[in-house]
Formats: sequence, C-alpha cells, structure tokens
Amino acid sequence: MNSKYSQEVQAEALKVAKSTQKPKQTKEHTKLIAQGIEKGIAEYKKQQSKKSRERDKAKKVLLKEKALKEKQVINNTEITEKERTFPSLLPWALLGLSWAGFIFYDIYI
Repeated sequence: MNSKYSQEVQAEALKVAKSTQKPKQTKEHTKLIAQGIEKGIAEYKKQQSKKSRERDKAKKVLLKEKALKEKQVINNTEITEKERTFPSLLPWALLGLSWAGFIFYDIYI
C-alpha cells in the first residue's frame, strides 16, 4: 500500500477493513476498502482541523471585541472622572470670586 497517508492512518484503515471483512472476500477487495477508509479518515481530519481554525478565529474576534469594549469603558470612566473634576473646582472658583468681590467692595466702596 504505497499511499500519501501516514502509517498510523493506513494501519487504522486496514484494521477497520479487516474487522468488516466478509467471508470469501479477497485481499484485493480488503485493500480497496482500506484505501477508501484512509481517504475518509484523511478527509475527516481535514474537516476537524478546518473547524478548529474557524473556532480559533471566532475566539480571537470575540477577544478583540471584548478588549475594545473594555477600552471604551476605561475611556468613558476617564471622561467621567474629568467631568467630576471640573464641577468640584467650580464651587471653589465661585467662592474665591465672591471673596475677591467682597474685599474689592469693602476696600473701594
């Protein structure tokens, strides 16, 4: 059996072909069945690796989206903290202006 599939796949295919062998079935038929099973195993492995790659891509996309959302939340939090800083300075600035106004009024009037 000179094949492009690995020895492991060939052995597994031959084992399956022999387990399903019918009475009076020739060795040639068994070899042909084993080759068909090899192709099936190889195709199955290809499909599974393709599915695995697709799952990995989907997982990577989800991780990127999650990171982007976290970054947006952090940015929104920073903006909120800046907004809090400005209103907390506003009362102090008004207090200082009112005191300056009182002092100016008391001195010049």
